[in-house]
Amino acid sequence: MDLDLEDNSALVLASSSGLGKASAEALAREGTKVTINGRDSRRLEKAVNELNRSTRGKVRGVVGDITEKDKIKEIVEETVREQGGLDHLVTCAGGPPSKPFLETEDEDWYRSFDLLVMSVVRTVRESVQYLNNGRGTIVNITSMSVKEAVPGLVLSNSVRMSVIGLMKTLSEELGPNIRINSVLPGPHQTDRIKELIEEEIEKGEIENFDEGLQSWKKDIPLDRIGDPIELGDIVAFLSSPRSSFINGSAIPIDGGGSSSNL
Repeated sequence: MDLDLEDNSALVLASSSGLGKASAEALAREGTKVTINGRDSRRLEKAVNELNRSTRGKVRGVVGDITEKDKIKEIVEETVREQGGLDHLVTCAGGPPSKPFLETEDEDWYRSFDLLVMSVVRTVRESVQYLNNGRGTIVNITSMSVKEAVPGLVLSNSVRMSVIGLMKTLSEELGPNIRINSVLPGPHQTDRIKELIEEEIEKGEIENFDEGLQSWKKDIPLDRIGDPIELGDIVAFLSSPRSSFINGSAIPIDGGGSSSNL
């Protein structure tokens, strides 16, 4: 299916790896001009080179920490300047530390809020004037933890829900010129999953990586965790005119692993 995204302009935050990178890849495959972002310049450069080799879009990178207000403004302005505008914004962020509630400090909560919520607030604020062109879209990559709490991830379980409330509100306030949706990924083959499994091994909760991987997929009817590009394809679809009547939705991408009815 042609998603009609040729020569559109997109910005994907936190996209030098994982689900953000997969989303950038899916957009670039459609011929979209894509700016990707990350804090590590070497990793970012590697991702840019990989995506330019494997897709037909023009991909460029901007180094920056999305928890820094001024840096977000720079990222958006540079994207618009280099790509001649901005049609699609994909917000994404790494997960906060895994720990139980009683081990958290105030600083953990403030950092998590800056990372997961304020990065979205600030980027949307800077982007709206460019997205307000009649075809603008925003897709937020968050987590299935907004529907079902994940043991040990109290920060993610709690803070990410704010983004869903924000996205739903913005879908009403910014329509009809800008459509806004969220995707809620379950387990995918990313560095984040590897980190969580390694933490479980260090705590003595499991013996090895294979055991950890089995535990992540055991409740998924498809008997596997997701490939990041499977989520990326959904992000590209939601950014395209082919999804023109989807707005204000939060869509689980979890292989059916959730027990939630909604």
